[in-house]
Amino acid sequence: MHAGLKITAFAAALAATFGTAYGVGKGVDPVVEDPAPARHERHSEAAPTPEGGGGHEAEPAGGLQISEGGYTLDLRTPSVTAGKRADLSFVIRDSGGRAVTAYQREHEKELHLIVASRDLVTYRHLHPARAADGTWSIPVELPRAGGYRVFADFTPAKKGAENLTLGADLAAAGSYAPQQPPAPAATVKTDGYEVRLDGALRPGRASELKLKVSKNGRPVTDLQPYLGAYGHLVALRSGDLAYLHVHPNGEPGDGRTEPGPDISFTATAPSSGTYRLFLDFKHAGEVRTAAFTVRTGAAPATVDTPSGEHEDESGHGH
Repeated sequence: MHAGLKITAFAAALAATFGTAYGVGKGVDPVVEDPAPARHERHSEAAPTPEGGGGHEAEPAGGLQISEGGYTLDLRTPSVTAGKRADLSFVIRDSGGRAVTAYQREHEKELHLIVASRDLVTYRHLHPARAADGTWSIPVELPRAGGYRVFADFTPAKKGAENLTLGADLAAAGSYAPQQPPAPAATVKTDGYEVRLDGALRPGRASELKLKVSKNGRPVTDLQPYLGAYGHLVALRSGDLAYLHVHPNGEPGDGRTEPGPDISFTATAPSSGTYRLFLDFKHAGEVRTAAFTVRTGAAPATVDTPSGEHEDESGHGH
């Protein structure tokens, strides 16, 4: 895992129009998150070329499809009730309708699952468990009613198979109250940590994004590897949830990458627009997530995050 960038565009397609209520149930707390960073979208392992042309160019739109490359995401749980814990389950099927039971491991996992609300306020990066029959499942508790998008990122074990990201809509029933992502700001605070973002996310052009982690005013220099990296970055474009997963410039044990305080990424935005960036990093045995709002084309890339809690994969806030 080098300075690769994988980009997948997901077009928005809401299955239903929301009124003041979204199904049945009740709305709940603020932002929640399940760390366990994600990889994915078609890898581009070329060397980084920040601020130059070429390299890390946006790929053709993909991932919006529920079916692609002969594989289909069969979401067994199309709806849940906001604020109530439920098992989210799904199956990946091949062109013959058979459940896929063999996958390549990428970034220490067979499959990475992203769940994001369409207003980009709630975000989860999950790693579900797979049963012998190919059914994937994981408990989730979505804090607010409304529309969500589920992204399954995986590579089948079949020879010659490519990395795929399949998407499906998920509804959370309850009283629906849409929110707006926070305005951009250069620094965010999360779980007692402060993360600063330097650099600009540019459409159609590779550039460096550098995130600096500190705690109590002191730089964190002992970040721990998480899924094979000191940090993972996922970007979702506001409006259609175009999805980017960016890997750091360097990795633990390569002889040149320090365990903090800086984590550097090279990224290319597929277009102008507003994006939410979600940085996962591990320190003191726990995975933390810092969320930023960034507008492409603006001078420094800026950010901010709501003051809501983040959750780990077991559902515990931190």
